[in-house]
Amino acid sequence: MFFRSLVSVLAISATSFAAQLTQVSNYSGSAKAKPGMWTYVPDQVKSDALVVAIHSCQFSAQKYLQNSLILWKKGSDTKGYVTVWPSSTTECWDVSSKSSLSHNGGGDSNVIANMITYAIDKYQIDSKKVFVTGGSSGAMMSNVLIATYPELITAVSLYSGVPAGCFVSSSGASAAWNNTCSGGQSISTAQHWGDAVREIYPGYNGTRPRMHGSVDSTLSPKNYDETLKQWTNVFGNYRTDDFGPNVQGIWAHGVGHSVPSQLTVSQAWFGL
Repeated sequence: MFFRSLVSVLAISATSFAAQLTQVSNYSGSAKAKPGMWTYVPDQVKSDALVVAIHSCQFSAQKYLQNSLILWKKGSDTKGYVTVWPSSTTECWDVSSKSSLSHNGGGDSNVIANMITYAIDKYQIDSKKVFVTGGSSGAMMSNVLIATYPELITAVSLYSGVPAGCFVSSSGASAAWNNTCSGGQSISTAQHWGDAVREIYPGYNGTRPRMHGSVDSTLSPKNYDETLKQWTNVFGNYRTDDFGPNVQGIWAHGVGHSVPSQLTVSQAWFGL
């Protein structure tokens, strides 16, 4: 009797988290870029929210999900929301070309937006509960996404990013590295950074996502100041001590570049 009960317990334990990262192949629409789309649907879906987790350079969807510092799979299993894990076809995400820095431009940002619209329909997501997070290159793409597709995203929580448009390539190259921006030498006014967002999606006057971000030691901490300039200008907040409900920044000392996901903090920001 004891052995039979133990076998039953083990069987239940082995199948309690059977959910797996699954590739989706028919999501991209007419966009030219072709990053891969992977989804993680927890065994018990308890929420109609969606979190898009965007990996850093030299990662993939699979590696990012398995990274011990990235806790969004745990959050999905615990709180029951669906997650989408885009997977780049280049070493880093394209946050430099005109195609990606334009609304419906056909670049990486366009493709991730298509992933979001696919997931909303496929998994019956509440369109007002779409959240984006990412680290390093994924954080840069998170900033680009809320500039190019603000109508699709409710809030973003990014780790180690730069302002949208900061990595723009003078040659128009896709996924180009920008030493000036990464080194914190792209210093400008709030008006300039706000205009960069408005030029990415001209004429947009709808609601914009709430932004929550942090900095690190590889992408210069000066990018923290420039990113806050950008989004406080876009939202029209001018207080330097408190940026109101739409923009929040976190400054951490001694963390390094691979900033661990602050799952509890980010989920609270998303309202999960």
